[in-house]
Amino acid sequence: MTLYGDSMALSPLLFTVISFLLLFRLQATPPPFACDWSNPSTRSYPFCNPKLPIAQRVRDLVSRLTLDEKLSQLVNKAPPIPRLGIPRYQWWSEALHGVAGIGGGIFFNGTITSATSFPQVILTAATFDSHLWYRIGHTIGIEARAIYNAGQAIGMTFWAPNINIFRDPRWGRGQETAGEDPLMTSKYAVSYVRGLQGDSFQGGTLRGHLQASACCKHFTAYDLDNWKGVNRFAFDARVSLQDLADTYQPPFKSCIEEGHASGIMCAYNRVNGVPNCADYNLLTNIARKQWDFDGYITSDCGAVSLLHDEQGYAKSPEDAVSDVLRAGMDVECGSYLTEHAKSAVLKKKLATSEIDRALHNLFSIRMRLGLFDGDPSKLPFGFIGPNNVCSKEHRYLALEAARNGIVLLKNQHSLLPLPKTNPPISLAVIGPNANASPLTLLGNYAGPPCNQLTLLQGFQHYVKDTLYHPGCDGGAKCPFAHIDQAVQLASKVDYVVMVMGLDQSQEKEERDRVHLDLPGKQLELINAVAKASKRPVILVLLCGGPVDISSAKYNNKIGGILWAGYPGELGAIALAQIIFGDHNPGGRLPITWYPKDYIKVPMTDMRMRADPSSGYPGRTYRFYTGPKVYEFGFGLSYTKYSYEFVSVTRDKLHFSHSSTHFMLQNSSETLRYKLVSELSEEACKSMAVSVTVGVQNHGSMVGKHPVLLFLKHGRQGNGNPMKQLVGFESVLLDAGEKVHVGFELSPCEHMSRANEEGSLVIEEGSHLLLVGDVEYPIHVIV
Repeated sequence: MTLYGDSMALSPLLFTVISFLLLFRLQATPPPFACDWSNPSTRSYPFCNPKLPIAQRVRDLVSRLTLDEKLSQLVNKAPPIPRLGIPRYQWWSEALHGVAGIGGGIFFNGTITSATSFPQVILTAATFDSHLWYRIGHTIGIEARAIYNAGQAIGMTFWAPNINIFRDPRWGRGQETAGEDPLMTSKYAVSYVRGLQGDSFQGGTLRGHLQASACCKHFTAYDLDNWKGVNRFAFDARVSLQDLADTYQPPFKSCIEEGHASGIMCAYNRVNGVPNCADYNLLTNIARKQWDFDGYITSDCGAVSLLHDEQGYAKSPEDAVSDVLRAGMDVECGSYLTEHAKSAVLKKKLATSEIDRALHNLFSIRMRLGLFDGDPSKLPFGFIGPNNVCSKEHRYLALEAARNGIVLLKNQHSLLPLPKTNPPISLAVIGPNANASPLTLLGNYAGPPCNQLTLLQGFQHYVKDTLYHPGCDGGAKCPFAHIDQAVQLASKVDYVVMVMGLDQSQEKEERDRVHLDLPGKQLELINAVAKASKRPVILVLLCGGPVDISSAKYNNKIGGILWAGYPGELGAIALAQIIFGDHNPGGRLPITWYPKDYIKVPMTDMRMRADPSSGYPGRTYRFYTGPKVYEFGFGLSYTKYSYEFVSVTRDKLHFSHSSTHFMLQNSSETLRYKLVSELSEEACKSMAVSVTVGVQNHGSMVGKHPVLLFLKHGRQGNGNPMKQLVGFESVLLDAGEKVHVGFELSPCEHMSRANEEGSLVIEEGSHLLLVGDVEYPIHVIV
């Protein structure tokens, strides 16, 4: 049994490289820390006493700082304070899907030269496996702490996860997110944050130091970078209270209340005229007062300067600095505060109390990370070292995530899996992404991976003499296609795999798309090769956002389609294992795949709900009323699954006794509903519904299968989603096995919707629980 299964051994060269990374260790540099107990000049300070409460220690520390020292600490590159023994600190580090060297807090120039690079988040989301998300977060946190302990980090605050909603398919950063559903994105946020910070999967066990600090971003309603001349720096997102309440804000609420993230980032854009980083209601009233956030708030990089220089919100640089600190922001990514904060104080536009408040939040996090408790090697995470980076277990987890995330979209006449014969089949792999740089498989915000394999190398493990042709010049842009050569190659072999799609030249930060087609001559190449091939071809798509492949979906000469996202450092092995039947695909789409005509909808229109009067079709599976290429949650397998509702503890919910009810008069009827805010926590808990779903694998292969439970409101329209996800669970089933999967539903959370005022309400009426094509009715009485 090898690391990656009986059929997929690592090549000798790759094994040698990995062994070198694991065994070769340079002399590590001590990590930076404050409060060295061997230094008599600092050990007497109260802020160095770990037995005192952090709040008391921080007050002591801040009281010792001069104004200039205070102001110097309000930016991401916080300089040292030598007289107090405090080292420099970099607040900006990245760990979206693995520790990266972006930001300046992490260095891969010593003992540790790489870190495990997991699939881009959008593909990991397709597993619908919150336990997997937690394990990935926890692994990233371990590797981050190992890098710090090796003396290769000057910061342990990581600006991840990205928990914005993938609202529009053209968004270049949609690949970084967990998709379009608020519940799913919320669960992802909680799982990742708990894992990274060192909490348990269930939460609530983190009592001592943070393993690492997570930062949920970008707060809020941020999902446009650069589209047709509209950029994120100047964009004013016009968002209704209704959409804020049930789409844009829930992931951040969960991140704070359940995940207990120690950081959040305010976004560049304005929301309804107010810059996020200057919005007191958002940062203080909502995040800190309503949701009890007790961490630090950073700006996105350069966001503070935008208030004056780009958005015209602040009249002067000093006003901009004052606006963000008074709103509740604590640290700026940039230098604007350094340049203008002292002037703001001298002009009496900024009180020193606001500076002290921000410093309290900042130094509290550094203390929670154990950076003011003396020698890190003697602290709880001091045992984590280089052997914990790129370990066998971590790399296997990256493989598991890729295998369980890849989505099978089409398998006509069971073309897949391909046969493993002796002698082997003849195979051609064609396409601009087939032998692209291994870094193409990582997506954006990636660090240096432990392994570097192309997709072609993955296929060559199964068919040594696999033939290859890129099919295009210019990579995924494909401005010119070598159709004749590709056709000639395809006509010679038993099977053809075409690896097409996008790359970071098409979609990434500051690069939104303007169409949903495959780039350049890709479709022309696909059709020509499919026509010439002996058998129907297999189409593999690398992309974060969806593309309109309707023609391939209905082309009988294209027998199989797989979406592989950006599958990470071991994506080549994962894809090959699926295509040759050593792994059963089980991923399901975390986003709607729209037809190309969807580009008629302006990306700047933030409305979620459809507007039939104007022809606006709405957004995401919850509200979109138009045709789809593939639906949210779609995904095939090499086996078949069936569902049944085994038990539902109650099918009638009576709220009439719990509080007052309200009536909404619409054009045709009077609707009765309850305000969730009028219900006590006990009332909500007492109405909880336990649902047990039976799931059976009817095939001959073991399969990892996500079970998705939806709720369909009895009354369509009136702002109700057409359906909404209320629970999901990924289960492993042997061939023929049947299991029971339990879901706990809270009516206040799962059966409510936001009204036009942004208040959550529970409507009277009949609702349907849906799993697959099986329904179960539930009645709400108010």
